[in-house]
Amino acid sequence: MATLAEPQAADADAAFREEARGFLAEHFPPELEGKANLLASVEGPTDESPAQKRWREAMGSRGWGTPTWPREYGGGGLTRKQARILEEEMAKIGAFNPIGGMGVMMFGPTLLEYGSEAQKAEHIPPICRGEIRWCQGYSEPNAGSDLANLQTTAEDRGDHYLVNGQKTWTSGGQWADKCFAIVRTDRSDKHKGISFLLIDMDSPGVEVRPIRMISGASPFCETFFTDVKVPKANLVGEEGQGWTIGKRLLQHERTNLSGGGSLARLMGASLSDVAKKHCELDDGGALADKVLRDRIADFEIRWSSFLLTARRAMEESKAAGGVSEIGSVLKKLGTRLGQERSELLIEIKGLQGLGWEGDGFEGPELEAVRGWLFGKATTIYGGSTEIQNNIVAKRVLGMLDHQ
Repeated sequence: MATLAEPQAADADAAFREEARGFLAEHFPPELEGKANLLASVEGPTDESPAQKRWREAMGSRGWGTPTWPREYGGGGLTRKQARILEEEMAKIGAFNPIGGMGVMMFGPTLLEYGSEAQKAEHIPPICRGEIRWCQGYSEPNAGSDLANLQTTAEDRGDHYLVNGQKTWTSGGQWADKCFAIVRTDRSDKHKGISFLLIDMDSPGVEVRPIRMISGASPFCETFFTDVKVPKANLVGEEGQGWTIGKRLLQHERTNLSGGGSLARLMGASLSDVAKKHCELDDGGALADKVLRDRIADFEIRWSSFLLTARRAMEESKAAGGVSEIGSVLKKLGTRLGQERSELLIEIKGLQGLGWEGDGFEGPELEAVRGWLFGKATTIYGGSTEIQNNIVAKRVLGMLDHQ
């Protein structure tokens, strides 16, 4: 038997859907249909067109780029149901969320949980408006999978910290305005000696050197800190709490790197549509190669099933209070499926899937090759597959190391 609240909720959802449609009709530039979020590009910032700027400012002013974040900090203050409605209406017209990047994926949600009121008031609104870029200072040359082995130090100098050390694989470091970093404030304890610090990238003593990847892009950097002064106000949480805060942030990263997050948006056209362009078809318009047809169907079924599972798992985690170790399961499975798709896509394209440059190849063909190469990193960054296996064994399955 329906309760009085159910019709009221349905009416409210219908009213919000109409509101979202009206907003999109008024503010989304049709010429941007099918385009992507510039702030989330691994290739770095490109020149923002007037239309892109108008769209970013419109979404940012509503807080709808971060729809479920608190309204008092610049977010949309929407319910999860309203956020899904907005997403559905955007998808219908080929619109995209122009607000993104590491500030949205990782840092913002973490600061909302652990930051002071002053820090949230200072840093969250610019993220919601898409006005600032953040980068991540985690990995070091001798602290990758064993992240807690980090040696970048932050020495207490009274009213500020003096930071010295090196980070590597700093995604987008050469374009970022600020960096959220884990640093060592105490050498006497491996984990409890780590703190979470916010560093302005234009501070004296910060040096960034881009790393050129096999894919031809340079999305990652080496970052060096030499006597960098960081105000005490930039410490998130307490000294020694950095490992706890840092792990929480990684849960957000893994969830977004899974099929439930950024990978879902990277998939592009279906493999069936691509195959029909590059492969022989039978008289009925289907792929003549039955084995390939079966492999594509098998992948698309598994990928669709994974996306539905990922969405359900993330919603359950958020309903329980936030992200959880389930992000490790999603990250492990989603990134491997992404790699599988890239390999199958190259095979489908045949000789046209082997290009690197030249007039004989179209843009999507060259992008597929670079995407295939870049995708090799997805099972490493954000915590390697081996690390995810350990987390799943210990945190999800409850298995303990034998002493």
